[in-house]
Amino acid sequence: MTDVTTPRNPSLTDVASLAGVSHQTVSRVVNRRPNVSEATRRKVRAAILELDYRPNAAARWLATGRTHSIGILAGELAQYGPSSVLMGIQDAARRAGYFLTVVTLKDYSVPTIDEALSDLLNHGVEGVIAITPHVSALEVLATVQTGIPMLTVGGGHHRVGDIALDQESAAADAVDHLVALGHERIAHLAGPLDWVDAQRRLEGWRSALKDHQLAEGPVYQGDWSARSGYEAGRAIDVSGGPTAIFVSNDQMALGLLKALKERGCRVPADISVIGFDDVPEAEYYEPSLTTLRQEFHDLGRLCIEELIGLEPASSAADASSPRLVVRSSTAPARGRDAPC
Repeated sequence: MTDVTTPRNPSLTDVASLAGVSHQTVSRVVNRRPNVSEATRRKVRAAILELDYRPNAAARWLATGRTHSIGILAGELAQYGPSSVLMGIQDAARRAGYFLTVVTLKDYSVPTIDEALSDLLNHGVEGVIAITPHVSALEVLATVQTGIPMLTVGGGHHRVGDIALDQESAAADAVDHLVALGHERIAHLAGPLDWVDAQRRLEGWRSALKDHQLAEGPVYQGDWSARSGYEAGRAIDVSGGPTAIFVSNDQMALGLLKALKERGCRVPADISVIGFDDVPEAEYYEPSLTTLRQEFHDLGRLCIEELIGLEPASSAADASSPRLVVRSSTAPARGRDAPC
C-alpha cells in the first residue's frame, strides 16, 4: 500500500532557519514587535513569502490571550458611505496587525443587534466598530454594554466613543456657497430621515438659511437612490420655484440632473445643484457636480486609531471636516422669477 504523507505546513522554525535568524526574531516580526532592524525584517518577510508561511492564529491566541481581531457591526453596506468607511477600516486594521470579523444586520431590532454582538464576542474580538447609520440602531447601541471597547461611526450624541463627520457644518458650507452666488431660494432634497446623516444635513441646511435670514425653500424626500432623485426632479416646481437645490447625496443628484434636463432646465444656467459625498463619478456627471467631499478612508483610519489607542495621524484628524469641491453644476443666480 502506498504511504501518502500530507505535506507539513512551514513552521516558525523553518522561517528562522531560512532567514538565518532566531526563532524569537521571527516571532517579533510576525507580531509586529519593535527592536528588529529593517534589514532583518526584510529577510524574515522574504523567507515567509518563499515558504508561504501562515501564522497559526489559534495558537497565537492561546499563547498571548489576544486575537488581534476587531468586530464590525455593519448595516447598509450597499450604500457608498458605509462601504467606503469599511474599506478604510480594513486598510488601517491590516497595517496595525489586526483582522476584521464582519457581521451584517438584516434589521435594527434589539434581538438582531444582541445576536450580532454575541456572534462577535464569541469570535474573541478585542473591540467593536458599529457602522450603523440608522437612528434606531444607534439608540439600541447606546444602551449596550459589551465589556470591550466599542465605538460607533456617525452616532453623534448617542454614546461616548462616537466617530462622526461634521454633517451640519458641511451642509452650511453648501448653503454658504450658493448664497455667495446670489441664490436666495434654495431647496433641499433630503435623504431618508431615519438616517442620522440625512437628519444632520437637513438641520445644517435649515440653520444656514436662518443665519442668512432666508426663508426655507421646499424640502423634497429621497431614499439615497438616483431613481428617487429623478422622481424629485420631476416633482419640483420650476416655474418661480428654487434657483438652487442642495442634495443630500451625489446619487440622488445624478437622478435630479437627468430629470431637470428632461424638463428643459439648464444646470447651472437656470438652477444650481450641489451634492454631498463626492463619489468617484461626480466629476463626470453632466455637468460635473459641485459637492462636499467626505474623506471616508481617513475616517476608517481614525476609527482604528481611536479603538486601539494609537496617536491619530494628521490627515485622519481632519476627517471630520467635509470639504467643498466646486465644479460646473453651480453658478450665479439669474435675476428673474422663473428659473426655467
